[in-house]
Amino acid sequence: MTSQLGLTMTLSDRGRDVLRGRALSFRYAFEGWWYVLRTQHNTWIHAVVSVLVFALAFWLGISRLEWAVLVLTTTAVWMGEFANTALEAVVDLVQPDYHPLAKAAKDVAAATVLVGAIGAVIIGLLILGPPLWQRLFGG
Repeated sequence: MTSQLGLTMTLSDRGRDVLRGRALSFRYAFEGWWYVLRTQHNTWIHAVVSVLVFALAFWLGISRLEWAVLVLTTTAVWMGEFANTALEAVVDLVQPDYHPLAKAAKDVAAATVLVGAIGAVIIGLLILGPPLWQRLFGG
């Protein structure tokens, strides 16, 4: 019975360690999110546009599939912004002085966000444009 108790304690301790590790992972992720919001001015533009797009989609009563596409598209833009910020931080860490390759890395990372944002605008217009036109002009 003692060995079973010892095994139970070990499993219980492991379970607590796993939960503590997961909780810390979420904490670090939210710290990263907050870092991006604090340091990247464009993320506030993304945030405002995201809220406006979701409010418009709700008002227009779009379908579940259209919601899924909008959410995936918005998520992709946010993920691009997060990855861009992480890459910029790493480049600044390893190459604090100007270097053409460091500039290229930062420019390409920024371009990924731009491409994602342009794609999101196109998708938003395709999904929200027709019902918005219908709602506003009845045609």
